[in-house]
Amino acid sequence: MYVELEASSQITLPSELTKRMGIREGDKFEVMERDGGVFLCPVVVYPHEKLVKITKIISEHKKDVSVVYDNVEDMYYGLGIELEEEDV
Repeated sequence: MYVELEASSQITLPSELTKRMGIREGDKFEVMERDGGVFLCPVVVYPHEKLVKITKIISEHKKDVSVVYDNVEDMYYGLGIELEEEDV
């Protein structure tokens, strides 16, 4: 797959790639330069107020560390935090 750098320093990702990877408009990426290449790594950004709530819940329940979650969504559910569709 080849893409071209546009005058505004933008690159358009091919639609077959975005569909296959589930990339949607508004998704965030970390851009890294490594070994002469440019890499895009998807990242999840959680709103500050949710992180504050998680920190408070964790500090209140530090004694109970026996629970292990398979993924972030299960952890939120177990901690009583409701995720909105755009957070998932």
